[in-house]
Amino acid sequence: MPNRHRTLAAFTRRAVTAALGATALMLASTAAHAQLEIKLGHVGGPGSLFERSANEFARVANERLGNKAKVVVFGSSQLGGDAEMMQKLRLGTLDLSLPSSVMSSTVPAFGMFEMPYLVKNREHMKAIEQAVVWPALAPMADEKGYKILGVWENGFRNVTNNLRPIVKPDDLKGMKLRVPQGVWRVKMFQAYGANPSPMALSEVFVALQTGVMDGQENPLTQIYSSKFQEVQKYLSMTGHVYTPAYLTAGSRKFASLPADVREILEKAAKDVQPFVYKTAAELDKELVDKIAAAGVKVNDPDKNAFIAASKAVYAEFGKEVPDGAKLVDKAVELGAKF
Repeated sequence: MPNRHRTLAAFTRRAVTAALGATALMLASTAAHAQLEIKLGHVGGPGSLFERSANEFARVANERLGNKAKVVVFGSSQLGGDAEMMQKLRLGTLDLSLPSSVMSSTVPAFGMFEMPYLVKNREHMKAIEQAVVWPALAPMADEKGYKILGVWENGFRNVTNNLRPIVKPDDLKGMKLRVPQGVWRVKMFQAYGANPSPMALSEVFVALQTGVMDGQENPLTQIYSSKFQEVQKYLSMTGHVYTPAYLTAGSRKFASLPADVREILEKAAKDVQPFVYKTAAELDKELVDKIAAAGVKVNDPDKNAFIAASKAVYAEFGKEVPDGAKLVDKAVELGAKF
């Protein structure tokens, strides 16, 4: 080969090698500086307490995380229903979610929050959180592969339907009622005489609109943000259950995050709770009027009649769930001062 050709070939090889090396360095640098994305999924619709809570958490966490990581929120069941997201947390394909009633399907002791009229108000819930959730329930969740970062709120639940105002349990007899995925909500409404069926929140509007379901029960913020006032005639302010919501991660996936990121996320989850409770209280006041303005008839039921009809559910929970009676008794004891 002539010298000129050999020189050209050598130059070409060196140029290609240099270009490949530069590309590899650039890719390595990009990978090293790629921001860690932390996906948070929830079922709440636009304007819901879940959406406002998750967005506030993302704002607070992202301010503190800087360029270490970024929390990205996916609402309106974009990443699946509650049960599906719980599975994704355990598998490590989702970072954070905001389960509520569905927790009792995974860890039976969480069913204590399915007991009717157990939680009196948010101050009572704060006392239960400190005395029961963190020392007893959170370790049980961790054993099942779930790390609870914060205790937020879904809210006090009320019944809507298209048949009649609900004044006493007998008014629920035979009613096709959507409930969330949690065994004790089903048992409770069966005790009242209804025909409850678990269903993902994303499916409920059409079920009500088409008459597949006569009614459903949810906190006011979920009722309004899901637009159930457009397909329901009656809202009965039963307040039958207060459901917390839990900012939750998969234990293994969370443990794999850098320690400083974990610390920031846990601190932000707890720091956001006052915002959650304040927002929830404000929504409780606003939304009854807004739902009534949409043409829904609102009534106050006989809560004492519902409390009396709930005794069998408490008794069954105490028998079926290990430590169930003890946990409920502790919550009742804490409620004496509220």
